[in-house]
Amino acid sequence: MHSNLLMIFLGAFLVNNIILMRFLGLCSFFGVSKKISVSVGMSFAVIFVMTIATWVTLLIYNTILLKYNIVYLRTATFILTIAGTVQFVEMFLKKYIKNLYKAMGIFLPLITTNCAILAVTFLTVDFKYDFVQATVYAVGVGLGYMLAIVLIASLRERMETIPVPKYMKGYPLVFVTAGLMSLAFLGFSGLFGI
Repeated sequence: MHSNLLMIFLGAFLVNNIILMRFLGLCSFFGVSKKISVSVGMSFAVIFVMTIATWVTLLIYNTILLKYNIVYLRTATFILTIAGTVQFVEMFLKKYIKNLYKAMGIFLPLITTNCAILAVTFLTVDFKYDFVQATVYAVGVGLGYMLAIVLIASLRERMETIPVPKYMKGYPLVFVTAGLMSLAFLGFSGLFGI
């Protein structure tokens, strides 16, 4: 059981990295990754919401959608559930944990439209994970998201100081760098037998 959970985690974290191998969550990957501190804040918010959204959507899928044979409504249901979960988390943090709310600030509304979170909820259901496996998978994906976005942020901060041809400054260099990172992560394929 433990080795299975480890394989789920490693698969989500490295082998099938949500950004670099599945190419999901790219809007925040390119838009929020200019500074390491902002990337770390966004990552913690994504991990937090991704885990809670996975729990809630898994519960709704198993208790309502499967039970009443309305699985065809899962896309709309999951989108509304994620948006509602983000709003509920935002209200709860604002009222009871103000420091965490201030720390997550602008990131919570951005997460509502993050396709990586929706993908995790779909994949959890498609892989037929139970609650523990789904939790390990969501945390693994979230930490993989964090690894990718913090790596690109650190590279972008360094790229500010290096001499680069004018036509490569900004996003062209970031896209090339992200492509090279993706190729590097491709090297993890097969490493763990996943």
